[in-house]
Amino acid sequence: MVWTIAIVTFIATAAVVGALVFAFAPGELGFAGRLSRLMNGSAPMRTPEFREKQTERVWNMFASVGKLVSPSTGASRNQLMMIRAGFRRADAMLAISGARILCPLVLVFSAVASGLYRWNPAVVLAAAALGGYMIPEGCLLWRIHRRQKRLRHAIPDGLDLLVICVEAGLGLDHALLRVSEELQLTHPELSEELQHVNAETRMGKNRTEALHELARRTGLDDIKALVAMLVQTERFGTSIAQSLRVYSDDLRLKRRQRAEEAAAKISVKMVPVLVFFIFPAFMVVVLGPAVITIMRQFLNMR
Repeated sequence: MVWTIAIVTFIATAAVVGALVFAFAPGELGFAGRLSRLMNGSAPMRTPEFREKQTERVWNMFASVGKLVSPSTGASRNQLMMIRAGFRRADAMLAISGARILCPLVLVFSAVASGLYRWNPAVVLAAAALGGYMIPEGCLLWRIHRRQKRLRHAIPDGLDLLVICVEAGLGLDHALLRVSEELQLTHPELSEELQHVNAETRMGKNRTEALHELARRTGLDDIKALVAMLVQTERFGTSIAQSLRVYSDDLRLKRRQRAEEAAAKISVKMVPVLVFFIFPAFMVVVLGPAVITIMRQFLNMR
């Protein structure tokens, strides 16, 4: 009976987690897109209306629960993290607060329903509550990391387009607007950030402040260096196109160094896999017949 309850609880928890991942997944899943193209041409496998409705329902549920508690002391930090993750809605803070309340309750209920708390009630319940509280934080950090990675990959393309636009005679503001329009399909994250910069400048904010806000929102060192270069160029009146071209060359050098660093880490990362997964199987295949033969010889000697 206990195992049945544990299995049912595990399946229910996995279903809830899968639904959350399905709802908050950025864009259509890769395998769903490939299968839809193979089976039905260009027709999508699931309509965006369904995904948007499910996302809205989950978001409203978290926000409604978050309204029951007061904002925490680190509201500014949490708001910055939500912006870096791509959540710009007004109720984003309420949603993350609601997730931090619901996840511990779900895990504690799962531990009680499955009977795991009988092993050590204090430790199991405390671990479930702490793990449930940390799950939203971990998911938020994971989404921030993924978005920053996509922004980092989009910077070279955006920088090349910016150099072309500036050399063609456009001003910096119009060049940023043009680049944001060109990158809407290929790099929507960078396009959104550049459009936000243009919106702030149109509303009357100084260009320097808008660029510094861009660096603060993204939190990337490459964008911070780009913003610092643009601010210094505007302050001293030097050529923007020449400065952008120099920075583009420096950025390509950094990308090459990052690739070389990642390639150098491969051998170290493969050691645990070789030791714990491949080496034991290899030893069984190589030494297994010899061990069996030796055991048979010893048994026959008796």
